[in-house]
Amino acid sequence: CTTSTLKKECKNEGSWNSHRDNFMDHSRDLLKSTETHRLYKQKLEEVSKLQDSCSNAIARQRKKLKDLTVSLGECKKTMSPEEMNTIDGIQESIKNRPNVFFEMESFLPKKNSLYLSLVLGNVNVTLLNKHSKFAYKDEYEKFKLVLTVLLLFFSFTCRFVFSYRALDALFNFLLVWYYCTLTIRESILISNGSRIKGWWVFHHYVFCFLSGVMLTWPEGKLYQMFRNQFLTYCLYQSFVQFLQYYYQSGCLYRLRALGESHNMDLTFWQLYNGLTLFRMAQLPECKEWQVFMCACSYLLLFMGNFSTTLRVVYHKYIHNQDKAKSL
Repeated sequence: CTTSTLKKECKNEGSWNSHRDNFMDHSRDLLKSTETHRLYKQKLEEVSKLQDSCSNAIARQRKKLKDLTVSLGECKKTMSPEEMNTIDGIQESIKNRPNVFFEMESFLPKKNSLYLSLVLGNVNVTLLNKHSKFAYKDEYEKFKLVLTVLLLFFSFTCRFVFSYRALDALFNFLLVWYYCTLTIRESILISNGSRIKGWWVFHHYVFCFLSGVMLTWPEGKLYQMFRNQFLTYCLYQSFVQFLQYYYQSGCLYRLRALGESHNMDLTFWQLYNGLTLFRMAQLPECKEWQVFMCACSYLLLFMGNFSTTLRVVYHKYIHNQDKAKSL
């Protein structure tokens, strides 16, 4: 519309002045927005250049640090005791350098892991500030809580209320989707500097595979033999995860020992599930490949959880011993 058209459509001079003032205000705001957007794109280009510069600098420092470490190791073979003490001091001072590099790289774009590359492609998933990282971590924890409650309700319903294969399939599909989504979110967290233990990520891969195998297990005598045991295990696992969420958030600090004991219960329950399935695989009527695959999966989960728990207990024991010596 032209200004002459607007003026003809207006009934009085006051209305026309109001439209004209609004149009002028809009024009000024548009100019400001355009300038702000231009500065925004300029800063993005500057940030991109700084990111490349920092990444290259860290790569050079890593190489220099590696070469220096090798050189110091060779020098120690021919040095006097006084010089050895100097080299030991230098080696001690550079021990923390990799942690500094790790902290710096957590705010820089990096190449995705193989899993993220297969799922998302070459998409930059690095969050550029601590607020965004904390917000994403908080969203991750809320996602786990909501799905844990949903799985708790679903497993209870399948175990004690309804006994339909279609409902069981829906429950297993939910498990597959949950653990697939969980592995993606955890990979993004790891790309942003989270120190999630490797076993727990691998644990979710295994359980995702296990849930997929359960989803394809056809209705039959063997399925019904294991169904209630599986659903009871899932119900208890969801309950333990629910307790762990409140322990980690500080809401139920006194339940720490209780949560750790429940973890051990789950570990040996996985062994029990594996042994049960291996015995079922020996039955003459066993024709389903799912029985043996589930048995192997549960045995793998048991070995991983048990060894991880032993390492945690050992490190706590060493830490307590060092604390006692320092006192």
